[in-house]
Amino acid sequence: MTPVPPPPPFDPELAAALEEVAGTMGPGLTPQDIETARRGPAVELLDALDLTMDGAFEVEDREVPGPPGAPRVSLLVCRPAAPATAGPRPVLYHLHGGGMVLGNSRLGVEAALAWAQELDAVVVSVEYRLAPEHPHPAPVEDAYAGLLWTAEHAGELGGDPHRIVLVGASAGGGLAAALALLLRDRGGPRPLGQMLMYPMLDDRNDTPSAHQMAGVGTWDRTANETAWTALLGDRRGGPDVSPYAAPARAGDLSGLPPAFLDVGSAETFRDEVVAYASRIWQAGGIAELHVWPGGFHGFDGFVPQAALSRAARAAQLDWLRRLLAR
Repeated sequence: MTPVPPPPPFDPELAAALEEVAGTMGPGLTPQDIETARRGPAVELLDALDLTMDGAFEVEDREVPGPPGAPRVSLLVCRPAAPATAGPRPVLYHLHGGGMVLGNSRLGVEAALAWAQELDAVVVSVEYRLAPEHPHPAPVEDAYAGLLWTAEHAGELGGDPHRIVLVGASAGGGLAAALALLLRDRGGPRPLGQMLMYPMLDDRNDTPSAHQMAGVGTWDRTANETAWTALLGDRRGGPDVSPYAAPARAGDLSGLPPAFLDVGSAETFRDEVVAYASRIWQAGGIAELHVWPGGFHGFDGFVPQAALSRAARAAQLDWLRRLLAR
């Protein structure tokens, strides 16, 4: 067996914070850890978030029709409190992270709200069902149902149904990519763009970066195997995995909305993200790719004050500005 090269070094500022971060989110999530992680202190922090951003947003939870034969879907709707000055607002449709097994509509939404403040946008964050209790296709079908409702009712939210941007990080990024494929193939509403931040794309879990980062950082091969197995069961890594579960399995990446992809150089998902961007270009599509040197998985959320994190957030906002200006 070929020896696995050592991983790229972490950015020094991020490395200094990694020990504290790993205490919250260590690299190796196992199936036995899922229930404990769901009850961890981070859940209380989510409940305590000021989603109004000091009164800038009006916040409500909406229950909307779910997939056929499935429960209703909860959407967190955050609308700017100030009157619109330039017509209907863009909509950031947010899909949360958590490896498909953790989290809710509030996880990570503060990043989307920060962008929405800058861009005068509406944020809609979907609460999809979690694996392993609800394996594929439950999460993506919930996301699809929520998106259909958002597009149909954008006007009553003050939003523009023709300027909906899919936004997700980690598992949410993978789910956003899967949703873009599903919308294309079903002839659903076409998003204006897809922002895929260090997205979870490939159930095979066998890239060089996945091997390099085993046991290191904040999300490694063990955690990845746990998450994909929860979503797919025995199908994980096999020949018949749907691209609407693992977008890296898609044979055709043409006809998709413009994509923003970013990833750290020192994380499990590096190689699958770079490959996905390359395949979009090869299919004639539009993609912007950033590989942040020394970034671990989720670095910009875990250590937002770091210089590399600030650069990443600036690039994300800049891409959204340019996309919405078209």
